[in-house]
Amino acid sequence: MSVLIAIPARYASTRYPGKPLVTLRDPDGTEKSLIRRSWEAAMAVRGVDRVVVATDDERIRAAAEGFGAEVVMTSSACRNGTERCAEVTALLPGHEIVVNLQGDAPLTPPWFIEDLVAGLRDDPSADVATPVLRCDGRALNGFLADRRAGRVGGTTVVFGVTRHALYFSKEVIPYTGRTHADDEWTPVFHHVGVYAYRPSTLSVYPQWPVGPLEELEGLEQLRFLENGRRVLCVEVEARGRQFWELNNPEDVARIEAMLAEMQAG
Repeated sequence: MSVLIAIPARYASTRYPGKPLVTLRDPDGTEKSLIRRSWEAAMAVRGVDRVVVATDDERIRAAAEGFGAEVVMTSSACRNGTERCAEVTALLPGHEIVVNLQGDAPLTPPWFIEDLVAGLRDDPSADVATPVLRCDGRALNGFLADRRAGRVGGTTVVFGVTRHALYFSKEVIPYTGRTHADDEWTPVFHHVGVYAYRPSTLSVYPQWPVGPLEELEGLEQLRFLENGRRVLCVEVEARGRQFWELNNPEDVARIEAMLAEMQAG
């Protein structure tokens, strides 16, 4: 039984067209595309048997094959990364767990995914697992600043005592009602855009219609909740690392600054 990481990447992003091919600069001036950095993050994960880039775009295919990635071409009809991963699972069957490492999360540390896979294996009642990161004041204040500026930033999540998700939102949940210092822990959890699926659950996902919550929030994982499937939230540790997804053009400078911090440390 094995683990497959699929990196779904599409060129025609509504909010940021061409995002996978956007370059991020290291402090020494080295430039690498977003999709390459995401692939390198996947390749650093232990216990993974196969890593593929899943796309419907020849430009992304050419770029990915150019730096040595295996590419699986998928349909342009896929409505989100989970549907693209479901198609990969049908094309490459036989894996115990399929991980969706979205192509806009190059700062994802390898232990996030390692803990995620272990969590899903340890909870047979869960259909899907996803990592969550407790926000310090710095991260929470970044979310709130984005919302005040009218930008859609990261996603937050609330979960119950079994750590199964209750809801995901692009709004900041739960409401805190006060300002937190940058180095203070908060009750808000940042949902990290990575998923581990059982193939049996992933295979039925494209058959479900898009529900009202998924449509309103634009969050693909809500389809699992709307259809009664359990999504396990696995709390991961930052270990001093900052994490951010590239959602908007403004995030390029933010992520480059975080890359500089990582290399300086």
